[in-house]
Amino acid sequence: MQRLSGLSSLLALMSATSAFGQANEPFHLGTIFIGSDATNEIGIDNEDLTRTNPTDLQDIFATEPTVSVGSSLPISQKIYVNGVEENQMNVTIDGARQNNRIFHHSATTYIDPSLLKAVRVDPGVAPADAGPGAIGGAIAFETKDVDDLLAPGLGFGGTVTTEYQSNGDTFAGSLALYGRQGNFEYLTFGKLADGGIRQDGDGNDIRGSGTGLTSGLAKLAFTGENGDRFEMSFESVEDDAQRPFRADFQGPAAPPLTRSYRLNRRNLVLSYEAGETTEIWAPFVQLAFNSTNLDVGRGPFGVFGGESQSLTGKIQNEFTLSNGTVTAGLDFYRDSVNLEEVGGGGTFFEEKARNIGLYAQARLDLSDRARLSAGARYDVQKFEGLDGTKIDSDGFSANLAGDYDLTDNVTISAGASRVWGGIALAESFIMTSGWTYPQPVESVTSENLYLGVSADAGAWDLKAKVFRTNIDDARTPGVTPVSTSDLVTKGYELGAQYNWDAGFVRFGYAQIDSEINGNPANSYLGRYLTTPLGDQITLELGHRFEDRDLTVGFDAQIALEQTDVVNPAPGASATPLPQYEVLNAYAEYTPRNMPGLTIRGELNNILDAKYADHATYGQEFVNSDGLVPLFEPGRSVSLLATYRF
Repeated sequence: MQRLSGLSSLLALMSATSAFGQANEPFHLGTIFIGSDATNEIGIDNEDLTRTNPTDLQDIFATEPTVSVGSSLPISQKIYVNGVEENQMNVTIDGARQNNRIFHHSATTYIDPSLLKAVRVDPGVAPADAGPGAIGGAIAFETKDVDDLLAPGLGFGGTVTTEYQSNGDTFAGSLALYGRQGNFEYLTFGKLADGGIRQDGDGNDIRGSGTGLTSGLAKLAFTGENGDRFEMSFESVEDDAQRPFRADFQGPAAPPLTRSYRLNRRNLVLSYEAGETTEIWAPFVQLAFNSTNLDVGRGPFGVFGGESQSLTGKIQNEFTLSNGTVTAGLDFYRDSVNLEEVGGGGTFFEEKARNIGLYAQARLDLSDRARLSAGARYDVQKFEGLDGTKIDSDGFSANLAGDYDLTDNVTISAGASRVWGGIALAESFIMTSGWTYPQPVESVTSENLYLGVSADAGAWDLKAKVFRTNIDDARTPGVTPVSTSDLVTKGYELGAQYNWDAGFVRFGYAQIDSEINGNPANSYLGRYLTTPLGDQITLELGHRFEDRDLTVGFDAQIALEQTDVVNPAPGASATPLPQYEVLNAYAEYTPRNMPGLTIRGELNNILDAKYADHATYGQEFVNSDGLVPLFEPGRSVSLLATYRF
């Protein structure tokens, strides 16, 4: 009854807003639906990011019920899509495949949202040209370009931003300069953020929650007279502060309570895109290098530094057909992960992997009502263990998805994929001497399915989808060199959006269940795989008062109690994940008599709730282990001023 009551209340609120409807056209505040259209994709564009002003990964996906981000600290946040952790997905930044598996207590993808202009998520079924290893789908982050910041016809511009958050007494400032000169364009961006310990909803300090962020972005591009474009980009994020001894939970409270974490991620991308293209000639070439370093301060186990590196590249061409396109190409990666004891006995461990893939993806309009996307790829991998063991493997992947318009207003969608992912590298901080690799080592594989329907009902847009992912032989952390588990996640989502001429209201609901080796999942055994999520509800509302130069918005995240949880300790009782409700609001003022100025105020966690996101580690066994999870910050006021010139 609790679940039905919560849903009924939200639906009633949505129905009440219909009285304000003035037109059937959608209100363009950059809003998205559950999926960017009738297909499976979730798209978050520059207008979405500008509207929501995210400060971390949780904020980016706050209004997506099928995407959860655990931990209140960016240093240990991890993304779960349809219940599948990002380590089972192909994650790229500006097209560069990321290889960030270093420490299971730290983040996998640490990125400053200030740098972003778009995020695309392909849950489960991903296209072949998304890249290798898209076991549970793909996530693509894209950073800002000059075109996103500089008005047409101008040669130079800049943006200055300053922000203050009351919870933690945090200050942040950034400066971006960008311009065009002849055939060249350039962009530089830098940001610093510094703050103290934040408090949860009960006023208790959240251990290790201070802010120490430095981020930057530099881009240089040249466009030839024939339209050929060469671009180089470099992006960097560094987090350097005292964190909980294990950065994804606060306790148990045994000394040392905190230690220094210094995480630095760098991403260098070079690309070429042809200008004079034809139906059979539209090439794209990319070469990228990224690395992530994590230095962990002195503790009972010494001082260690972990590092992951990846050299990636692709050469592809797009063929234009009468009813669509075919993208075909070759990509590769050379990955390594290592661990070094700093100032100790000189211990050094390393695993490496090389992969070459051939792929093709067709996107076709079969008729006025039917659209099809189909693709395949073949990958060859060479894996090398820390003891010199070498394992060669190869496999095929295929995907098929399509939309069909039953009527002018109703569309059905379906998709399926079978993915081969090779052997994943181990994380740095579990490597140890004496590892002996079994022969053979099974490669990870997956099967993904979804079925959806969408309806355009005038001012209303309605969506529903069911999904399932099966992953076999996924490599997980363990004392042995190759520990594997099988994962099943399944669930459904519902979405509705109502638009009027100056605003919108959007509702989302997702129910997600996951199993590991046939048993209900828990966050301990679910590392690199999943976490128990259950029922997630999101609500978002926005309205523009044009005559007052004012935009206001409201969003809510509600997680229902999750009782289907287990304690990883045999025979120990599990702690249900409690229900919580989080409400946030903002107002943004853009005075027309002061062009370029934006003033924004936010009130976050209005109810001052004490809660931990359901994707946060360890909540199922807090009573038996005395573990203290990372609670989210309590009520906070944020003030932001931006000036563009």
